[in-house]
Formats: sequence, C-alpha cells, structure tokens
Amino acid sequence: MHSASGHIGSRRSRSRRVDVAVVGGGVVGAACALALARLELDVVLVEAAEPSAWSAASPDLRVYAFAPDNAALLDTLGVWPQVRAARVQPYRHMRVWDAAGGGELHFDADALGRRELGWIVEHGLLVDRLWAALPQAGVDVRAPLRVEGLEQDGEGAENAGVTLRFDDGSRLEARLAIAADGADSMLRKLAGAEVAAHDYAQRGVVAFVETDLPHEDTAWQRFLPGGPLAFLPFVGGQSSIVWTLPQGQAAEVLAFDDAAFSQALTRAFDARLGQVRPASRRVAFPLRRQLVDRYVAGRVLVIGDAAHVVHPLAGQGVNLGLRDVAGLRDAVAAALARNADWSSPSRLARWARTRKSENAVAAWTFDGINRVFSSDGMHRTLLRGQLLGLAGKLPPVTAALWRRAARL
Repeated sequence: MHSASGHIGSRRSRSRRVDVAVVGGGVVGAACALALARLELDVVLVEAAEPSAWSAASPDLRVYAFAPDNAALLDTLGVWPQVRAARVQPYRHMRVWDAAGGGELHFDADALGRRELGWIVEHGLLVDRLWAALPQAGVDVRAPLRVEGLEQDGEGAENAGVTLRFDDGSRLEARLAIAADGADSMLRKLAGAEVAAHDYAQRGVVAFVETDLPHEDTAWQRFLPGGPLAFLPFVGGQSSIVWTLPQGQAAEVLAFDDAAFSQALTRAFDARLGQVRPASRRVAFPLRRQLVDRYVAGRVLVIGDAAHVVHPLAGQGVNLGLRDVAGLRDAVAAALARNADWSSPSRLARWARTRKSENAVAAWTFDGINRVFSSDGMHRTLLRGQLLGLAGKLPPVTAALWRRAARL
C-alpha cells in the first residue's frame, strides 16, 4: 500500500510554495492533510518514518475508543467505510465503578437512542487507511523526512509564510505549517511554542486478553487506588486492557509470567468477566499531562499530541486531536465559501481559542478524575462511589455526560 522507501507521492515541482505543510503523519496529521486537500488546498505531508502496513493477523496494541463525531469526520473524508470494512469493534455499553464500593455508572446505547456508543479501533489500521487515501486526494507525501529548521516571514508581510528545512537538505515554502508530529514535536519547538507538562508518575500497561465471560460489547472501567483499569471490547471475544499503575507496580506487572499476570489482573478487575488470560505481549507507556501555551505561533499551527497530551483514562486523546482537525477544516471551508482569506491571523486565532479552551477543559477534567479516583484518602474514597451511583441513578445526568463526551 505504501512504497518501501524513499520520498513518495510527489507529483509536482518541489520549488513551488504550497498552501499547507503538515508535519507528522499519524492519525491526526494524516487526517488533517486529507481534510485540507479535500478542500482543494495544495498540501504536503512530511513524516519522519513511513508507517508499516497494517495486518489483520497482528492486532495493534494501541487502540482508541473512537467517538461518533470523529467517525463522521472520517466518513466525510471517505476513509471510515474502509476502516469499518477492515476491523472495528462497536461498544454499546460503558460501565464504570469504584473498587472502594458505591454505585455504578452505566451508559447504554439504547437509552441514548444510538446503535452504538462508539468503536474500538486500532491505531495502525486508522493510519493505514488514511495514508491509502492521501495520493488520490492530491496530497504530496514526503517520507522519510525530518524537519530540522524553520524560518518565518514577518507576520505583517503581505505573503507571510514559512520555510521548512529538512534533514536531506531540501526546503519547502508554505503559507501555513501544521505541527502534528507528536508530544515531543520538533516543529513546535522550532516555532517557539512552550508546553506545561506534569508527569503522573504512572504508566499505562496495555495488552490483549481473553476472558471466561463475553465482554458484552461493553467498555468496562474500574477505579483502583493506583489508577483506573479499563477493559475495552475487541473482535474475536478478546478485550484490550489499559491498566494505569504507579511506575514501580507497572514494572512488576510487566515482569510477571503469564500465570502471575493472569491472577493479578483477574483480581484487579474483581473477576467481572471471570478468569482473565493474556493473549498478547504486554507493553507500558509513561503518562503525563501536557498543554501547549499557544496553538498559533506565527504561521505555525499546533494540533493533536503536539498541542495536548491527556490522561488515557477515557481513551480520548485521538478524539481531541481529530476535533482540532474538524474545527480547522470547518473554519477553512467557511472562508473558502466566501472567497475570504482562509489563513488570516484572526481566523486562525478564533480556531485556536476554541480548541485551546476545549482541550484544556478535557485535560483538567481527566486530571481531576484521576486524582480523586486514584486516592486512598478516606474522604475521597467515601465520596467517589456515591457520586458514581448518584449519576447512574439520574438518566438525564448520564445522558448529558455521554453526549458531552461524544460531542452529540
């Protein structure tokens, strides 16, 4: 599906000044390049490492709880049907409870008037299908290629823009550059945007598991003193787990043999689905909260993980990044429809204010939930189960919580 090596997809002269240079070809960067190209902008996508082709035979441990609004975005880009045809797992319920007791919060698709609440989708599959759509949309893909330098024209200049310099000595001029190159974004650093970061001193252990009982198309989440444990339904009756643990405990869990891991995980999940057995290797990743100080730095926009990293508690990271894309796509489309300047500083500033506000609210909300539910202090322990139970007994509250999370 992708070329094996070298720069790919370039069908035009490299000396031209393009409309948009998107740096970073993950889910958010590729979706952004595709969305802007569908608006007939001249788009180049730069990626440091061309992604491996997705294979159904080897599931990607990195999965997302994909929200309906983002499925709709990919549908407008012509990608979602290809993703669904390959492999997605709908989830129709979500159950949240606390190890300390109290009630349970239950989201139900039928009660919310939906066929499903969302889908569990592999990262590698999303990237694969997005990249497959890029050439047809006219995106000039250049990979592998790394950004090493950035020059910005004066903001007041009539033809304000950027010049990117790459590790192979080539250069690219663009009206706008978009940093979508991840939490440690090089383009963000070159643009001078700063981040405020907080290390949770936790790691997320991920793996696929099998269970004695069926997952019931349900996303399960149990809050434990060390952090939340999520079981996400996957195809073939398996579940994808994300087990948030203090760093020391995470290292111990990674070192367990299969029998010890099975026993510890079954106990941590309160045997809700019976005995749990590992069905894949286990890996862990460090958890942090990270927010950029500005989403527009001259003619550079910052989106996705380059702009915001949140706790994986609700599997919302990629959803927030794709909402950055949807907001930018809508702003550009509205300008093009009126023959206005789609890249004007005031227009970009409005987009930035909205996204910075929404993403900060999400990040701090997940942060607060993690703090409250990962504490073994008596007062918080007594309160949190009751809060879940109360919310679960008030259908309007449950519906409002879900619709906010799903952007419905």
